[in-house]
Parts: sequence; C-alpha cells; structure tokens
Amino acid sequence: MLNTFQQADHPILPKATADEAARQEFAKSFKGFIQSTLLPGLTPVYQTRVAKKFEKAHGRQPADRRDIRSGMVEDIYFQHYAAANRIAQELLWESVNGSIDRQLPELIAKARELSAAAKAQLVIPEGFTPPRYVTALDIHCMPGGYCSEVCEDDVSVGALYDRGVYLYAMGYTGPNNDDMGRSVVNYLKRHMPEFKPRRILDMGCTVGHSTLPYKELFPDAEVWGIDVGGPCVRYAHARAAGMGLDVNYAQMNAEETSFPDGHFDLVVSHILLHETSGKAMPKIFAEAHRVLAPGGLMIHADLPPFDLMDPFTQFILDNETWYNNEPFWGAMRDMDQFALAERAGFDRADVRFDTAPMAVMEFAAAAEGYSQEASEAVAEREFTAGEFAPGGGWEVLIARKPLEKKMAA
Repeated sequence: MLNTFQQADHPILPKATADEAARQEFAKSFKGFIQSTLLPGLTPVYQTRVAKKFEKAHGRQPADRRDIRSGMVEDIYFQHYAAANRIAQELLWESVNGSIDRQLPELIAKARELSAAAKAQLVIPEGFTPPRYVTALDIHCMPGGYCSEVCEDDVSVGALYDRGVYLYAMGYTGPNNDDMGRSVVNYLKRHMPEFKPRRILDMGCTVGHSTLPYKELFPDAEVWGIDVGGPCVRYAHARAAGMGLDVNYAQMNAEETSFPDGHFDLVVSHILLHETSGKAMPKIFAEAHRVLAPGGLMIHADLPPFDLMDPFTQFILDNETWYNNEPFWGAMRDMDQFALAERAGFDRADVRFDTAPMAVMEFAAAAEGYSQEASEAVAEREFTAGEFAPGGGWEVLIARKPLEKKMAA
C-alpha cells in the first residue's frame, strides 16, 4: 500500500504528461521489484553458495563485509541484482529529466515569482565554490549532482531531486518527501515536549524536504536551511513559499557558515554526513557546536553506524558506496561519531544514538486504526537497502551543548 502513495502537488513540482508519468511509475515499480523480489534472494545465495565457497578457498568463514563482498561479486545472482539496481537508479532520473527539460523556463519563472513574494530570505552569494567532494561526481547517480547550473536562476537539479527522491524512496518518504524531518520532529514532541527552539538550522537541506516540519512544529522559530547547491536552495525557497511556509534558505557550506556564535538552539541534518568526507565531517560537528547556544541540541539523522549491524547487512548497505556514487557511504559509518562530537566540544555523556520511528509508517498504522503504541511497533522493521531504505526508523545522533564551558585544567 505504501508504494502507491502519490507525491503531494505543490506550485513548483514538475508536472508530468501521461507518458512521462507512466515512465516514472515504471521506474518506481522496478525499484520496488528489486527490493521485494531480487534483494531477498541475496541471503540464501550467500548462505548456501558464497559463504561455503569462501570457506573452502580461505579455510575460514567470511569475517566482515569486505570478505562477504569479495565472494558475492563473483556470484551471477549478485551481479544480476547489482546491475538491475544500477539500471533502475539511472532510469528513475531519466524518467524525470524529460519533463524538467520541457518545463524549465516555466519552473524558473514560477520560482522567481514565489521567491519574490516570500517574506523569508534567500541568500545566494557571488563566487561561492562548492566543495569538491560534492562536485567531483554525480552523487547517487543524479545527473548534474546538486550544484550544476545551466542558466540564470537555474532550479533544474532541485526539481529533479524533488521528484526523483520520491521515486527512489518508492513513496516511503511520504507525500511531501519529508519523512526524515517529520520523524525527528515527532521524536522531539514525544521525548522533549518542553524544548522550544527560537532558531533552527538544517544543514545540507537540499530542496528543504525535511526542513519544513520544523517550521510547522515551531511556527514562531527562525528557520534556516543551507546547502552547497545553488539550484537546490533556490528551489527550496520557492517550494516553501508555495507551500505557505516562511523558511530562510542560503547557499552555504556546513563546514563553515556565516552565522554568529551561539545563534541557534537546534542544529539538524538529514542524510547529510555520508555525502561529505573524512575531512569535512569533523568540521561540520565543530561548526554545529560553534553556532549552537549553550544547552542547544545537535541532531544528525541517518542510517545506523556499521557497528550496530551484522556484517551481511553492512555489505548490503555498502552497495551504495560501490554502485551508487556514494564514496563516503561506508567510511562514514565506520567513523567514531562519539569521538567526533567530543572533539567538537560536546560532553561525551551528553552524546547518544537513538531511533526516531518512521513517521510514514506510524501514519499508515494509525490510519488502520492502531493505537499509538501499536503504531510505533508496526514502524519498527529492519532496514533493507538503499539511502531511503524502508525500515523501522532513522538513527539519530543527539548531542547537547554544555551550558557552561569547562574550565581549563
């Protein structure tokens, strides 16, 4: 049922013709087939063929995801799965690109109109240089990546991301593609009902999907979304205005923002960290600490670190590193995020991982008449594969900035 969710319309969403919509639905359904039919077959293939072959060749069982990969890549079933997954990824972007090319002048004009009428700010600095770890390749195989601009006031890759992510997630991010932000917002409502931030920063917001739920929960707060992609934040600003929400957006690097010290009470990100780098990630933690007010919260939502998964699940998810232009995917999950937070200035005792149940799963369970407790239980399912892997919840790293600076020894 969830895979048939239709993306909610808004004034700047690309409109598909009947033929374009059919191609897009095919791409989404193809991904669904791979997830529901091909992916489950990897486990018995590994257990009955690959693991035994590896043990015979090496005199031991596979020890980690790297051992598992070395055996699986030689198996024809895995080769079929990996090829189908990559083809599906490329198909979904291409199924959207045609409609965007056809409508680009109208999309740009509409974005200008919406942004001009908005009360919130849009900041696009001259001469901004996005980091190379974003521009060196088309992340998750999206043509043009986040930063490509083909004309003045371009919004094309923002529009591509908006529609393409819905197809990629097969509807599991909800009608507004905002499941990550909405899940964290629900977590805050449940566990920190007294928390009322005055200023909120969403780092790496892309087109602002997950930014908007914070403005809905905290309507009086000053909310900013930042991203290194100019077309993305232009689109995000117009999208928010078209949806009736005043949210500020800026083209800015989360490693070094222009906000003053202690400006925000809440700093969040949603699947940002794995699209950065080993050098950038510590800087992002340090910058979050710098712009947070004493007592403020840093929350990064992503999939769990590898040490919370069994090796075979690690192998499945690490396919994003190998076949989906996500070079930092696996390395990020190996990093000690507790240590990074501590080095950034957070007290280790105030840093923890928790799970925010998927809002779309809870919504579906509630729609079927389940109680709140039952809805949460229905939402707790295992991740399978992919960046927006259908599963039980998003892993959130939560750190609170100390109220007072520690005195030097």
